[in-house]
Amino acid sequence: MTNSIQQGRTVTDIQSAFADPKMVATYTEGPPRFVPGYNAMLSMAAILLGERARDDARILVLGAGGGLELKAFAQAKPHWTFDGVDPSAAMLDLARQTLGPLAPRAHLHQGYVDDAPEGPFDGATCLLTLHFVDVAERRRIASEIHRRLKPGAPFVAAHFSIPDGADQRPLWLSRYSAYLSASGVEPDKAAAARKAVDGQLSILSPAQDEAILRDAGFSDPTLFYTGFTFRGWVAYA
Repeated sequence: MTNSIQQGRTVTDIQSAFADPKMVATYTEGPPRFVPGYNAMLSMAAILLGERARDDARILVLGAGGGLELKAFAQAKPHWTFDGVDPSAAMLDLARQTLGPLAPRAHLHQGYVDDAPEGPFDGATCLLTLHFVDVAERRRIASEIHRRLKPGAPFVAAHFSIPDGADQRPLWLSRYSAYLSASGVEPDKAAAARKAVDGQLSILSPAQDEAILRDAGFSDPTLFYTGFTFRGWVAYA
């Protein structure tokens, strides 16, 4: 969902944005360019899943539109299969294109977490998605993912997360905007992206993010990735 943030869209615009053929066509260019260390984060996520998931694991990928993480995981683990869930039909079509010959290993479902199969799954991910929902819905989504996992299965999540403190949010959002500019985004669009993130996303502190994982039933939430305003955790069902 990075392209919509770059363009300064509000959260209420996001679903319609992912039906925009132009936006969908260019989506896969966004995350690797505008999320610091994005490809490395995917590689680390595959390693963390693989620590506990068996060689023929079935993995749940929530927010699978575009297919970038599905492709990375499928290439890393040639015998895994996937259930990918996303509300946008156009983005799921893009995921199929991104996967190419790997597509038969992924069952794609249009909808939200409630539309995901019951599992039980050997692992799950939710990348660059949870910051679009409020605290209560984030907790519910985490609980629904937990319910679909085998005991001890890993869950990897990554999204916007900014330390507590009155000066921390503006400081880190300024750094985010500067990173976009350094990545080639025009200054006015970088400023619009910062405004959209600040005003529209549900950004919690790392401590709050970890508390939500624990409240949902996950154990040992461990930070494995930090990329300026983005952080990622692994936790266990």
